[in-house]
Parts: sequence; C-alpha cells; structure tokens
Amino acid sequence: MEFDLEYPLTGFEEHHFHAFSTLFDTESDHSPSFLAFKSTDVRFSLRRHSLFLISQAQSSYKFDDYIAYLAVNYIDRFLSKQVVLENKPWIVQILVIASLSLAGKMRNVDLPLSDIQRDVGLVFDAQSIKRMESLILTTLNWRLRSITPFSFLHFFISFFQLGDSSLTQSIKQRASDIIFGTQYEIKLFEHKPSILAASALLCAADELIPLQFSSCLAAISECQYLNKEELMNALTVMREMLIELGESIVDADSCSTLTPKSVLECERTSSQCETPINQDRDNIKRPRLSDLRDDQTFQISQVQ
Repeated sequence: MEFDLEYPLTGFEEHHFHAFSTLFDTESDHSPSFLAFKSTDVRFSLRRHSLFLISQAQSSYKFDDYIAYLAVNYIDRFLSKQVVLENKPWIVQILVIASLSLAGKMRNVDLPLSDIQRDVGLVFDAQSIKRMESLILTTLNWRLRSITPFSFLHFFISFFQLGDSSLTQSIKQRASDIIFGTQYEIKLFEHKPSILAASALLCAADELIPLQFSSCLAAISECQYLNKEELMNALTVMREMLIELGESIVDADSCSTLTPKSVLECERTSSQCETPINQDRDNIKRPRLSDLRDDQTFQISQVQ
C-alpha cells in the first residue's frame, strides 16, 4: 500500500480525529535535531550536498515531490543520530541513493536508481545499497512512515471554518507548496511538524485571504496542542523564507539559509563537495561499503 504522508498511521483515514493525539505525542520521534547541524560540522556539508543531488535527480527524472520530501526527511533524521567521520562525495552518494530507494518503496514507485547513480559518476553494487538501507532503517528505528507537517494540515485547516471547499483546498495546496519549499531551511528544525503545518497554513491564508488572516491566527492559536510563542517564531522564519524565494535572489557567498535555489548555487560554488558529474561513464568508479556499524558512528572505507 502506498504511504500517504497526510495519513501516516494505519487506519488513520477512518479514525483520524481520534488519531491526532497520537500524532502530537509521537511527532518528535520523526524530527531531525537542529543542534546536530552546526555550520562547522561535517554533517552540515553532507546535508547540503545531499539536497543538491536530490534536487538534481528530481529535476532530471520528475519523480513526485513526496518522494523527495521523504528522502530528505530520512537523511536529516539519519545525520542527526549518526556521527560521520569522513567527508567524501561518494559517502553522500550512497546515502542519497539508499534514501531515495527507501522513499520510492514507501510510495510504491520504481525509481531509475542506476541512471541516477550514473548521472553523478558513481555506481554502487546492490549489496552496498542494501547495507546502507539497513543502516538507515536501524538508525531510524524502522520508522519510515514519517510524521511530517502534511500529517497535520487537515486537522489545522478545520480551525479556519471557511465554509468554502474550493477555497479550503486552495489554501491547503498552497500550504503544501510552502512546506515543500521550506524543507531546506535548517532553522525550521527547531520546530515540530505540527508547528510547521500551522505556520504554512497561516502563510497561505495571509496570501489568499489576507482580510481573514487575523481571525485564522486567533482560531488556530486556541489549539491545545500548540505553543503560541513557538508558532509565531516559526511563522516569522517561514515568512522570511517566502520573501527570499519570491525575490529569487541567491547569495552564492552565504549558505546559512538553504532553499532549493541556494542549495544548487552554493553547491556549484563549493570546492568541498565536488561531484564528478562529467566523468566518462566507462571510467566510473564503483565504491564498496564496509565497516558499517549500528552504533552512533558512521564508518566507511572506499575500495577502488
């Protein structure tokens, strides 16, 4: 059965109002740690490079946004819990390939993983990919049915009481687009998925029904599961990101704020994580994964 990010729990569609308390109770288990991604940490560079590769693959092969979102979620959660000892491009490659593979399986989509690997100049044997998948699964405690901001959209939009199904759907769709577009921002790691969902809906309401924004904010702030201060902080960051995305301005000298465009631009200008995209395919190296352990250390050695 295809995994639906809006309904992450089994039987959620039939009992979703009773299941929301479970979502709020367990959502933190599906969120990456903000503290794990310092700008000086190896994981910060690995994440930036990973996002670049996923954006590149999605642009080339047009797989759906939810697959990319899930893959990034798996990578963020994995890197939050693992200590990475090496910073080499091929480490990022196998992490991205394994995460895309798992996300594709969850969505019941066969991704052209061999083609994606060849595009970036590295091909891994099937056993290495399976071992990487196994490490990700173990690190995430097999929690691949991620609780994301999408899981809370239906719940929070009911607070708006719009009375117009088409308008409700438009706001929900715009909120989904905002969630996709702001997944790259590390500052948002500080906030739970439910906070991000509420913030995205408020941003959408501010754009589509600005005269009703105040009433929407007042209504959603009454939710017993939300901390209003956290909501306002997340809303501020999200609004700033939307302004930046709207202006389409990328500062190639600063990678502190990550957006789909800035990830691509920063990666092109970075000398730390260069990807051999233009290698002759006859000379593609085939790395092999070894010494993977299930503790908190990610040890990899490359065999030419």
